[in-house]
Order: sequence, then C-alpha cells, then structure tokens
Amino acid sequence: MSIIARRKGVEVLPISESSPQVPNHERDQESQPVEHQTAVSREALRWRPSFHLTAPHGWLNDPCGLGYDPATGLYHLAFQWNPIGNDWGNISWGHSVSSDLVLWKTSPHPCLTPSADYDNCGVFTGCLQSSNINGEPGALTYIYTSVGHLPIHYTLPYVAGSESLSLAVSHDGGTTWQRQNCNPILPGSPPGVNVTGWRDPYIGAWPSMQRHPNIPSSNLYGFISGGIVSETPTVFVYTVNPKNLKEWKYIGPLIDVGLNFRPSRWSGDFGVNWEVSTLTTLTDSELASRDFIITGAEGCLEIGNPQKRVPRSQLWMCVKPRSELGKHCGFEPLTTYAFGGIFDHGCFYAANSFWDPVTSQQIVYGWITEEDLPDSLRHRQGWSGLISLPRAIKLMTLHNVKKARRSELKKITSIETEVNSHGTYTVRTLGVQPDQRLGKLRALARKTQLASLQLQSASHHARLENTIPLKTPRWEMNTEFVVNEQCALVGIEIGHNPEFSCRTLLSWNPSGETFTIKRPQVLESGINHSPEVAPHTLFTFDDCGEEKEETLRVQAYFDKSVLEVFVNERTVISTRVYSPEDSCAGLRFFAESNSSHADSQGHNPAAVLVHANVWDGLGNESV
Repeated sequence: MSIIARRKGVEVLPISESSPQVPNHERDQESQPVEHQTAVSREALRWRPSFHLTAPHGWLNDPCGLGYDPATGLYHLAFQWNPIGNDWGNISWGHSVSSDLVLWKTSPHPCLTPSADYDNCGVFTGCLQSSNINGEPGALTYIYTSVGHLPIHYTLPYVAGSESLSLAVSHDGGTTWQRQNCNPILPGSPPGVNVTGWRDPYIGAWPSMQRHPNIPSSNLYGFISGGIVSETPTVFVYTVNPKNLKEWKYIGPLIDVGLNFRPSRWSGDFGVNWEVSTLTTLTDSELASRDFIITGAEGCLEIGNPQKRVPRSQLWMCVKPRSELGKHCGFEPLTTYAFGGIFDHGCFYAANSFWDPVTSQQIVYGWITEEDLPDSLRHRQGWSGLISLPRAIKLMTLHNVKKARRSELKKITSIETEVNSHGTYTVRTLGVQPDQRLGKLRALARKTQLASLQLQSASHHARLENTIPLKTPRWEMNTEFVVNEQCALVGIEIGHNPEFSCRTLLSWNPSGETFTIKRPQVLESGINHSPEVAPHTLFTFDDCGEEKEETLRVQAYFDKSVLEVFVNERTVISTRVYSPEDSCAGLRFFAESNSSHADSQGHNPAAVLVHANVWDGLGNESV
C-alpha cells in the first residue's frame, strides 16, 4: 500500500512496495523506440556533473554514514536514495567508497533498504562509527534513524515512536550490512518532551562538556536533531558508551534560542526545527578552541524576495557550555549561543561531517538539491540531486583587525571580536575551504593564468585581455583582487557562449557588502534562476602602523550544472546553473568605479586582478 510522505519540505506519493525494482526512466525506455531512448539519454547527461558524487539513478538527498576505515584505508559515504524512482520515497541508503575523497566507487545497489518492521517507512540519515557495537575495532557500525510511520514534518503533530534509533554492522569493509537484533536501541524521543522532530544521529567527542563538573563524563556524545514544540529548535544530547554503542543516556537539549532566531543578515534564521546537526570542537594554531554546531534549519521565515525554494537554511553556530548547569539538568539547555553564520547561501542542505584522522580535519559534505528544476525536466533526466565537494572547516583567527569595509564589527554577528590593548581586534569565525585533495582533479586539465591587470571597465566593455577562454564546463578558478575604495562592483563573468550574451555573473558590491551570483534567465522553461545573495565584507588590518585591507579571494568549481563558490574562506555559495547553452566559453574579469577619478589610461583603477589561475577540464577527461 502506498502512503503519502512528507520530508525535507517535499510531499510526494512514494512507490508501493510491489513496484518492480527498476528505475522509472529504464522502465519507460523498455517499450520506447531507439530515437526516444537516445533523447532520454541526452536528457540524463545534459546537466549531470562528472566529478561530483551522484546516485546511479533516481532521487538522492542527505549524505549519511561518513567516515574513514583505518583497516582498509577507505573513506565511506552513504546517501539517502530512492533507487526505484525520481521523487522522494522508498528512502534507502546508497553507498560509495574512496581512497582520497576525489574518486568514488558507488555500488549500483542500496546497502540498506526499508525492510524491517521498525524502518519499513524509511532508512533516514545517520552516521558511521569505525568499530562494532561493542566498541571493538575491526568492524563498521551505522547508526541511523529508523522510521516506522509517515508523514513526518515539523508542521504536523508528532507521532510518538515514528522515529527510532537503530544499528547496522559490517564485517567485510562495508560490502554488506546486518541489522542488529537489539534494534531499535532507542524507541523514540526523550520522555516528557513534545518534539517537532527527532532524527539524524551523529556521534563524536566533546572535550569541553567532558570536563564539565555537573555533567556525566563520557568519551563519546550522541546528538539527535529536532525541536521542542512552540519553544525552540534544538539538538537532543546523549552520552554514549564507546564500549557498547547500544547504550545512550539522555542528558538534555543542546540549546534554547527560541523560534526563528535571527541575529542579523550575517547569521540567518535558525528556524523551528533542526535536521542533520553535527557538533565539532575546532582549535587554531594558538590552541584557542571553540565548539561549533552545523545544522539544517527548517521553517525559516521568508524575508524580502523569496527564491521559490523550501524555506530552510544551512547554518552554523558557536556554542558555549553553561557553567551554572545543575547536576540533574534533564530539561535544561546545555549551552548558550555565542555567534553564528550561514554555512552555505545557496541550494546546499543537510550538511554532514566527520573527523578525518588522515588529515586531522573536520570534513563536511552536503546535499546540493535539484529544486530549481521544474518536475517536468527533472523527471525526464531520471536523476535528482548530488553530493557537494568535500569541505574542510577550521577556526579562523584574524589578528590586528581595525574595521570592516562598511559595517561596524560589533554588528557583524557571524564573528567573535576580542579587543586588544592597542586598539585593534582579534576576530574569530568559522573558516570553510575546499579539501586540498581536490587538486588531483587538475591532473589532466589545461592551466591558464592572468596577473596584474588593472580593472576599471564595466563588464560589457571588458577588453579581450581580461578574458580566459574555456573549452569545457568542468573547471576550477582561483582569483585574487585588490579592491580600491572607489570600486562599485568587482567580479567575474562566466560566458556560456562566445558572445557572453548567456552568462553567469559573480560579483562583490563593496558598499552593500554583498556577494551575488546572477544566473542566466531561462524564464520560458520554468527553471528558477533567481540570484544567490550573501553578505560578505573585507577586513582592514593594522600592519605595523599602516592600515591595509585584505584582498578579495574567490575560488570556484564548475561541473556541468553545479557551481560552488568560496570567498575568502568564510562565505560559500552553492548553486545550479541550468544554462541553455550547456557549455562554458570563457571567464571575464571586470570592475566598475563609482569615481570620476578613474581614466582610460589605467590610473586609479577600481580594482586590480592580482592573479587568476584556471584549470579547464577537471576530472578524468583531458581537454
């Protein structure tokens, strides 16, 4: 019997259990002529990326079960997958392995399917522990949300026991997985708490809480995302016995920020229910440490011009343990809010992470959605959604900061400021950058460089020498600009045809402290190509008594229809570019001046392109 399911803001009619285990687009092709099959194949490949991880076919959403297996030297990444349809439903886990986070081998079959009594409505998001349920090395354990009732959504009354916690173990390096007889190890949410949701387990160390005098000490903590009805989104925190992963003991909610907490445009709206929350402690080179929660927020209020997407956000928050916690907290929040920001300003959601012992970094993956594509086109291509490139996060510490480009430092709520004795500030925030191992994608690419170019022409008047030609829609760009005081706009155009009449525009507005991606408008197709907008500023430092502003640094990856942009390692935007041209012809660099002092001889330029390095033809295919 089919049921109506609602998850991640999508409401669909899942395929019944009696449906044949064949992807929709393949079933459709069986009775179609060759010409139609070829057309379907073209649709499937038209916007399908090459070096981003995708499911073999069908619907994909949250990354799950991330981790490293020291026994085999392989990384594991699972994902929520509907292997028998291209809409949400029949949620199973797909499974991929890699030796370097760059090249992935994906199984054509799911590793977990909704087949037990307690998870027959879905195998929802979870995590990986590189030990067995008794804490001994030599096996892998999945800890996942087992779903026995649908629909589930933060807007609906919560059905007790609809979500439970279960385990699956692999003794052959992740090839096969066995559910445990002890399942479910937790039958549902904490007693006495009226929740909006309770799912997506994550486990990890939490040193600052481990040292707390009034909290039971543990080497391992469990975090389950959700919210408390009419009160706050939160994470439900447990101690976990590392010697027996079946033992979870509830100690209280992580935080109480209230509903739709929105400190400012720099921090976003923390919504009413949280999903896929991970907590990590990050330490800088001077041994300063901060605890960060990365979370997906549901139920965000639409402000200004809505982007025709589900009202949710991918956010981060720095939290501090409360010193006044009683010995029997139970219902007391364990931490307070310090500062927070937006992890990704585009169509990236459900970020999941793990500690990589090989590089000693916390690595984050997320789901890049297909929701900008209308169903008519999405169904024809036979697949939906993909996994982002790996991101390494860090505690970014900036010394001797004097000011931001326009805003007062105290009004930028995504940073922590510490006043120094000599009138400057130490600024701390969350740093996000692409994993350096992605450099392997450049092996067969063609590299082009530009350097020391003065930019003062409007983009449509940019000269030929400001342009780097492209042959493929698979490239990486790494650029740096000096942005002068008279600059009104600076950025990069991506030309999808030689004339640049079809283009994507990446630009920073200094006066508005806003970074924007304007995508090509394809109004007649129903594709959503609204602009992506993110607050971003540049800091000025005291450099031996001289004020010096940092440069604008933009790194971007383009993969057929996927664009991931990193600005100064602290502002990130992921988006989809469904260009009618299906190609990239070039990159053009520009700046506009708001001053009459600039002239055609190049004096007083609006900006200077310090360098631009472009690798065209990323992946296994040569240019």
